[in-house]
Amino acid sequence: MIAPVEITHGDSPVVLGLPHTGTYVPPEVEAQLNTRGRGLEDTDWHIHRLYDGILEGASTVRATFHRYVIDANRDPSGVSLYPGQNTTTLVPLTDFDGHPIWNRDPDAAEIEARRLAYHAPYHAALAAALERAKAQHGFAILYDCHSIRSTIPFLFDGTLPDFNTGTNMGTTCDPAIEDIVVTACAAAEGYSSVLNGRFKGGWTTRHYGRPEEGLHAIQVELAQSTYLNAETAPWSYDAAKATRLRAHLNTILTRLASWAPMTGGNT
Repeated sequence: MIAPVEITHGDSPVVLGLPHTGTYVPPEVEAQLNTRGRGLEDTDWHIHRLYDGILEGASTVRATFHRYVIDANRDPSGVSLYPGQNTTTLVPLTDFDGHPIWNRDPDAAEIEARRLAYHAPYHAALAAALERAKAQHGFAILYDCHSIRSTIPFLFDGTLPDFNTGTNMGTTCDPAIEDIVVTACAAAEGYSSVLNGRFKGGWTTRHYGRPEEGLHAIQVELAQSTYLNAETAPWSYDAAKATRLRAHLNTILTRLASWAPMTGGNT
């Protein structure tokens, strides 16, 4: 078994969360997946590579396990992120297209075992990284890194914008932090963007986003068309696209790292 989380410590107030880029599936779990599930299509492909070294001094917390094992961006209690809308659960039973991924669905005992082995260590590491940054700077900013195919009829209509910023309707961070990201996305020539559209921030953003305590969280969901050759297997990284995109991501993260609250750790 590999470690469930990879951590790098930096001296920036910005912490990058990477909950969905891992592809590790333990053998006993892989044996339960059907052929479609073993394709791991719902990975945030290469997102750790896209963000690698993009902000000097940033701490990173990366889940190494795949979201089919257990989803690090879902409420451990199983409460839905988007009541009334199609979505995937703490341990997904279907893929993003609504197709079953298991030969045998995991039972409650298996889900709890996975929560303890994978979900809990990831969030313990993320919470520690944020507290470390806050202790050093008086505040911390969680920037949750995500990507997804731009067209998934089961989850949303039409084509997803390139940049999808989520702050749970402005509740998870200082308004100035939201403005930094939204302004930079809107200024990125050739890219489309939206604030609190289909993706308003997952459980991680909502759970850690407590601006009144000096803990700020924001999620950016990228359309995979912005940095992959194609949104189909083998999910190849397009270096030219990625270089162009990384320039804008660097602008966002550099501005976030230089932000400071108006008074103390709060505004």
